[in-house]
Amino acid sequence: MSIAIETRNLRREFNGLAAVDGVSLTVYEGEIFGLVGPDAAGKTTTLRMLSGVMRPTSGELYVLARDVRADPEAIKSIVGYMPQTFGLYGELTVLENLEFYADLYQVPPEVRPERIRRLLAFARLEPFVGRLAQKLSGGMRQKLALASVLIPEPRVLLLDEPTSGVDPVSRRDFWRILYDLNTQGVTLVVSTPYMDEAERCTRVAFMFQGKIIAAGAPDELRKLMRGELLELDTPHERRARSLLADLPGVMGVEIFGDRVHVVVEDARSMIEPICDALVAKGLRVTKIEPIAPGLEDVFVSLLRSPQGA
Repeated sequence: MSIAIETRNLRREFNGLAAVDGVSLTVYEGEIFGLVGPDAAGKTTTLRMLSGVMRPTSGELYVLARDVRADPEAIKSIVGYMPQTFGLYGELTVLENLEFYADLYQVPPEVRPERIRRLLAFARLEPFVGRLAQKLSGGMRQKLALASVLIPEPRVLLLDEPTSGVDPVSRRDFWRILYDLNTQGVTLVVSTPYMDEAERCTRVAFMFQGKIIAAGAPDELRKLMRGELLELDTPHERRARSLLADLPGVMGVEIFGDRVHVVVEDARSMIEPICDALVAKGLRVTKIEPIAPGLEDVFVSLLRSPQGA
């Protein structure tokens, strides 16, 4: 497989502190690559360096075989970058925004109308061409931002938390568009704090405190889970977490929505001791069963372990 992006020991410091600390990763052409982690993990800084917007403090960085550190301008026409806050112009209409970005990217006049028409259809924005950008919903603004980035027809697309603050229906619609782009041969790098979006990616890199702590396909990452997982249904989630934290055989306890996930050495053998410990304190257990770990469980497990920290 051809390599789209390769970094070696990439580092970026601010006032002597490393926001990105020795990141080495490889993204292959045609992938949807997820950069996953919490706020301040270093995702945005990494994408800014990949796009050529920010220079690394040290390390090597290549995009489609171009040395980005030596010549950031060399990737401008082949890489699209959509930051968290994209520069749409609220006082311009949807069509006027796209025409502005066509001017910015110097799209030839003879191909411009057809390209804009195709992008409007692709982003499902045709009914809103005359609407001011500031009057669009959050989901439609994100689709307009994406269409604007696609004006120069980039081969690699970098998206920084593109669905943050967007409603679930718009998130699903946005990902449909990303899948369509990917089937057309566009390589995607998507940063996200959402583990359900990580599941949609070809491969994922977990990022924490400026470092990559694990990378691989979602199924490969699940194999890194240390211990087994029990899901506990109780109306007393927080008390249960507190009580179980010090129970022998329990490696970790986290609340996931209205359920409690308990990491144990042996799931089957721990069901009875956990129930007994909770019932003895007056806590009701509605259901407890072994489950397969999700990516969020794996991420938390890696952070808990000294090897993953």
